[in-house]
Amino acid sequence: MTKNDREVLRRLASEYMEEAVNPVQREKIALWKKLNTGRMERPMVAIDQLPWHELNGEGELTPRTGDPFWQGIETALRRELYKWRHFPVDMVLEPCVPVPLAVSGNHYGIVIAEDKIVIDAGNDVYSHRYQNQLRTMEDVGKIKDMAIEHDEALSRARLEEAREAFDGIAPVRAKGIQFHLGLWDHLSQLIGVEDIFFDLIDRPEFIHALMGRITEATLVGIDRASELGVHDDNALTCHCAYVFDDSQMIGPMEGKGPTAGNSWAYGMAQLFNSVSPETTAEFEIPYISKLAERFGSIYYGCCDRLDDRMEYVKRIPNLRKVSCSPWSDREAFAERVGGLVMSNKPTPAFLAEATVDWGAARADLERTIEAARRGGANLELILKDLSTVLYDPSRLTRWANMAMELMGGAH
Repeated sequence: MTKNDREVLRRLASEYMEEAVNPVQREKIALWKKLNTGRMERPMVAIDQLPWHELNGEGELTPRTGDPFWQGIETALRRELYKWRHFPVDMVLEPCVPVPLAVSGNHYGIVIAEDKIVIDAGNDVYSHRYQNQLRTMEDVGKIKDMAIEHDEALSRARLEEAREAFDGIAPVRAKGIQFHLGLWDHLSQLIGVEDIFFDLIDRPEFIHALMGRITEATLVGIDRASELGVHDDNALTCHCAYVFDDSQMIGPMEGKGPTAGNSWAYGMAQLFNSVSPETTAEFEIPYISKLAERFGSIYYGCCDRLDDRMEYVKRIPNLRKVSCSPWSDREAFAERVGGLVMSNKPTPAFLAEATVDWGAARADLERTIEAARRGGANLELILKDLSTVLYDPSRLTRWANMAMELMGGAH
C-alpha cells in the first residue's frame, strides 16, 4: 500500500464510518431480523446490482488508489456510500472494512469459451454466447472437484496492512467466500442454454450424469472451505438480500464460525423458467437439496418463475427466502410461500424506458404489497439486475422514495 493509497483509504473510511455508526443502522437490523424470522413489522426494501458505469457523473465512484487489491476495497466503500447518499432505502452499512481472504479454486477447472457481442465497449458491457464443451459422456469427467485453497500468509499480510491503515478509524474483518449453488448457471456457461434444452429432451441420462458430477464437485469444495474456515459466516447479505437473524449471522462482525453450517448460500435454475415444474423436480431439486443440506440457510431463486413449482422448491433443506421474479404470478406466489420470505424482484424495466411511466411503476409495487398482504407473506422488495437507467441516476432515487413511502418506512 502506497502512501497515497493509505491516505485515500483513510479519508474514505472516515466518511463511511461516520454513517455506519449512525443509530439508524441498528434500527434497520432490528427490522430485517423481524422479517427474516417471520415477524415482519413492515415490508423491507433493498437496491443492488446496478449499472455502476452509468452512475459516476460527478466522479464519486472514480478510484484514487493504484494497487488493484486496495482499489477493490476502495470501490466497495465508494459504492456503499453512493447508495447510502442517493437511495438508502433499508440498506445497512457494516461498521467495519471487510477484507477478502486470499481464497482460490472455487471453480470446476474448465475455462469458459465464449463469443461476445459488444453492448458498451467503453465500459466492458457485452452479451455472451457460450460454446459447448460438454458433448459426450466422456466429457463429464472434465468437471473437476473444486480445489479450494487459502493462502493464509497473504490473507494475514493484507489484514495486518488494513488494520494499520484504518487504525483509529475503522475495525477490519476477514471476509470469506459465499457459495453460488446455481449449478445450471455454471453449466449454461459450459454448454449453452439451447443445447441444454435439447439434451433435457433427447439425453436425460446425460443431463443427470452432468448434474451428479458437478454436484459432487461442489460438495468437495463446500467441505474443503469448512475445513479451511473460509466460509463468510458474517455476511450481511445473500444474493442481495439482507440476512440478519439470530441463528447464523447475528449482527455485523458477529458470525458463529466460518463453516457451511453457520453460513448462507444461494441457488437457482434460471434457464428452467422455460421448462415444466416436473422438469425442475427431476433435474434440479434433488441436486440443490444435496448442497443445501450443508448450509445453515438458503436463498433460492433469481429470475426463474417459482410460483408454479413452489411445492417442489419448498423441499429444499434449510430454505429461508424464495425469489419472486417478474415472471412469477405474485398472487399465487404469496399464497404458496408459507412462512418463508417472499423476496420480490420488482421489474427494473420501468427504469430503462426512454420516459419512465411512474404511475405504472407505482401500481406494480402496490400490486405486490397487496398480494403479500392477502397471502400473509413476509415481504422484501429487491430492485436489482439494472442493466441501464439511461445514465440518469435520479431515477433510482425517485423509485427509492416511492418504494419507501409505500412500505411505510422513513427514507
